[in-house]
Amino acid sequence: MSMSRKAHPKIRLLTALSAIATGLLIALNQVQADDGTLAAQAQNPIANLISVPFEQSTGFGVGPENGVVGSVTAKPVIPFGLTEDWNVITRTLIPVIRVPGSVEGLGILPEGQGSGTSFGLGDINSTAWISPAEAGQIIWGIGPSMTVPTATDSLLGSQKLSLGPSMVVLVQPKDMTVGLLTRQLWSVAGKDDRADVNQFLLQPILTRDLWDGWYLNSSPVMTADFNADQGDVWTVPVGGGVGKIFRIGNQPINAKVSSFYNVMRPTNGPDWTLNFQLTLLFPQ
Repeated sequence: MSMSRKAHPKIRLLTALSAIATGLLIALNQVQADDGTLAAQAQNPIANLISVPFEQSTGFGVGPENGVVGSVTAKPVIPFGLTEDWNVITRTLIPVIRVPGSVEGLGILPEGQGSGTSFGLGDINSTAWISPAEAGQIIWGIGPSMTVPTATDSLLGSQKLSLGPSMVVLVQPKDMTVGLLTRQLWSVAGKDDRADVNQFLLQPILTRDLWDGWYLNSSPVMTADFNADQGDVWTVPVGGGVGKIFRIGNQPINAKVSSFYNVMRPTNGPDWTLNFQLTLLFPQ
């Protein structure tokens, strides 16, 4: 009986330790599962996930003097439940742009209508995609896009109100995201002395998850200005980068850096660009 009484506390201690270890393993597995779901959502532009990206983009080799153009763009994405079966995902692009040095000859403004450094708010673009609430094997969204002439400097925007359609389609096999985002805009109002807008955007999406939140990504933004002179219509970047999803406290964050070389570009467009993006993620 005395041996049984001496062994009893040890058994209780081992039982308690076993329960704690089991709980930690369950919690760890849950965190890994949650992070895996979060990683998939973070790569999906129409996921049911509130996110607030901030992207710094720097273009090098701009114009005849090989200048540098920079911008910082806030891109908040906010989903709304439209019905039990449908969501509306809104994405708004709010750019702050800096164009240093002489801008005459860049083909943006008529000759003599701009020089020196321009800095300020650019045109704001907002898109609203309607997407099924329950995602299938193929995830998709379609809806209108609108650009509002909010630029604080004539160099930094089109001075035109533009409207058009946008669509996103993607699949997410294990550890990958493959998709396409498109948008077409036409100007419907604005200043008569500025060129009409007829712009197309095509963005392939390719992401390969690695380990511990790391991933490879290539999502070049290809654009076409169909009102530009022949040879200046397309901007076609090629490249990619690396990113990581991590947490500061309980706040999940997605950070990535990427670089693209423009194999096709307007006469005075940048030779290449360097992008850094930091995204705050708010799972629902």
